[in-house]
Amino acid sequence: MNNLDKMEAILQRIEAYPRIMLFRHVRPDGDCVGATKGLQRILRLSFPEKEILLTDGQQSDFLAFLGPDDEPVADELYAQALGIVIDTGNQARISNPKYALCRELIKIDHHIDREPYGDLSWVEEERSSACEMIAAFYGAFQDRLRIDAWAATCLYTGMVTDSGRFKFSGVTGDTLRCAALLLDQGVDTQTLYAHLYLKEFDSLRFRAYLYEHIERTENGVAHLYVSRGMQERFGLTFEAASACVSCMDSIRGCLCWIAFIETPGGEESIRVRLRSRFMPISDLAERYRGGGHACASGATVYDEEEVRALLAEADAMVRDYKQTHTDWM
Repeated sequence: MNNLDKMEAILQRIEAYPRIMLFRHVRPDGDCVGATKGLQRILRLSFPEKEILLTDGQQSDFLAFLGPDDEPVADELYAQALGIVIDTGNQARISNPKYALCRELIKIDHHIDREPYGDLSWVEEERSSACEMIAAFYGAFQDRLRIDAWAATCLYTGMVTDSGRFKFSGVTGDTLRCAALLLDQGVDTQTLYAHLYLKEFDSLRFRAYLYEHIERTENGVAHLYVSRGMQERFGLTFEAASACVSCMDSIRGCLCWIAFIETPGGEESIRVRLRSRFMPISDLAERYRGGGHACASGATVYDEEEVRALLAEADAMVRDYKQTHTDWM
């Protein structure tokens, strides 16, 4: 079944169900929030007689401008519903566990398909974002679906954030054509970028501190460690602390950059955000309880020994890449 046939099959299932429940991954980001809210708006506009619900226990302060989710509903409402999980590679990362109650389940995702699930699966690993997939879904069925500026804004949010403002390697001509389709609906990019990129003055002190404390391995892995104490010192949410990985994305000769962020509360784990240029790092992330895209992945470690081990492996990967390639900077 090709991708267009998969999209047609998904639309037919949507048309068949009076109630549709949308799901996304834990620790929500711009892509999963934008994709679920964007699809919800499209379906509510297209099928006003249907109940399209998005209930999720995890929220993001960074994305609060996109509005709240729906209130929790009784378990029996899931039982006769179609569930659609977006931007979530494996079932363990689905934020709302009640997805398992749905009568049928659809997976829409752009991550490496290591753990297939669902009664129907549409996965395009080459897409820059799940929001790009939802935009393409609308684009393929404009005669049967409706969109407005708000749905387009939600989807454009995820496309912008997951593609690094269209500079990551996954961006293609199709990505920009989908973005153009959304912009044509009247997305207010000035207001959107203000929400996404304006910073509180105090957060600039944290960024300055980070630049003073970036370290590099022998072969060029830039890395930062953000402790709970540091997060408290600068008044950071865990989400804001995690964003520090972007501070290291423009260092010449550093083909891989990694941020280690201690998780808040009683969790005894360290969240790892891995990014790279030219060289894929998803296999490394998978060896440390994670995964993701070729050049943008996440993982989890539990102590300083694992931090050192992961850095050593990353350093060896960079060394080997530099020895066998000439296309790096």
